Amino acid sequence: MAGLEEYLLFLAKGLTVVFLVAAGAAVIMGSLRRGDPGDTETGQLRARRLNRYYQQLDQVIRAASDGKRQARRQARRAAKAEKAQGNDPLPRVFVLDFDGDMHASRVRALREEVTAILGTARPDTDSVLVRLDSQGGTVPGYGLAASQLCRLRDTGLQLTVSVDRVAASGGYLMACVAHRIIAAPFAVVGSIGVIGALPNFNRLLRRHDIDYEQHTAGEWKRTLSVFGENTDEAREKFQQDLEAVHRQFKGFIQQYRPELDLDRVATGEYWLGQEARQLGLVDELGTSDDWLMSRRRDHRLIHLRYRQRERLAQRWLKTARSTVATLLRRLK
Repeated sequence: MAGLEEYLLFLAKGLTVVFLVAAGAAVIMGSLRRGDPGDTETGQLRARRLNRYYQQLDQVIRAASDGKRQARRQARRAAKAEKAQGNDPLPRVFVLDFDGDMHASRVRALREEVTAILGTARPDTDSVLVRLDSQGGTVPGYGLAASQLCRLRDTGLQLTVSVDRVAASGGYLMACVAHRIIAAPFAVVGSIGVIGALPNFNRLLRRHDIDYEQHTAGEWKRTLSVFGENTDEAREKFQQDLEAVHRQFKGFIQQYRPELDLDRVATGEYWLGQEARQLGLVDELGTSDDWLMSRRRDHRLIHLRYRQRERLAQRWLKTARSTVATLLRRLK
């Protein structure tokens, strides 16, 4: 009984902290919304010419080796050449970055970037490079992210995905949409599989004579439970659901990379870039830097980045979450 009392006391402390912080955040958000009824979620799309970035690097090196005067002359010549090309525009490469987390939260920005490209791109000459870095995450999040890349490919734009570090699971689901996948030699690629896991506290509750009730309508509205007693039938249904997602995952990859031996690669394993190339998971070894450098003279390289503006209430809520996490760690 002493252990149960300590557990209940800890639980009460934790719930109290969560309630107070959540209530404070709700009050702040409510007051801000009332104070600015027309406020909506907006963001800003920024475009940067990477050619100029590379020109600046060249100028720095020339200034050190040939002298500043010679470097300035070379820069003026480059500027005149670029201006002369204005009437005969070079093909453009739109460069996007996708740094994935568990929920693929950057898909909101990716959607805006893709929409902006589709509004101005010339499919016959322009192309897109996505620098992808993701270990995967939720099925809906990465499914939507892959669908955004499909929008680019479906309009006829040449799509390349570069993997400098990792494209695993949902990350590879995105990468396989590309016409061509480039990976660094030691990049992690693959992990074509599905995982689902959760703890179960039913025995702990029964040990302390605590009942847990869960009511559903529909036989399989809930399969495995965190607090209830799990049955073999529920475990089997949960496994069937995972297998169904895995089949769809493999079918999606097969659609875009039909030459892959899925029986060999869709096992949940991952490989480094060189072996991934041998298995057909990627098409070429290299880095995104090499790919861009090789095109800096005969393409216009345009880096796009959409940044979501956060309301003050959202920033308050993030701070509140961080505070709650810190307090809970101290209570342990």
